[in-house]
Amino acid sequence: MDSTSYKDLLKQREALDRQISEARQRELSTALTQVRDLIAEYGLSQQDVFPTGRAARAGTVTGSKVAPKYRNPSTGQTWTGRGKPPKWIQNQDREQFAI
Repeated sequence: MDSTSYKDLLKQREALDRQISEARQRELSTALTQVRDLIAEYGLSQQDVFPTGRAARAGTVTGSKVAPKYRNPSTGQTWTGRGKPPKWIQNQDREQFAI
């Protein structure tokens, strides 16, 4: 078994924590420089990099509206052709309802 004492291990951890912090600061500095250079090179605005509002969230929304493929001429109801068919189109030739 390893004979390293608890106090020695704590000192090692403190030293590693300092090294980790210093390395992170160096790499953050490099990353920020690269980001700033890219923003300047492509003339990006804050809105380009960090979009807000409805348009920004549109990409994260699951599912999307599908255009209807069938319309009931008597009621104007529509159906996309997905999921369970409505009663007005069941057991009938769908071509006669095609939009």
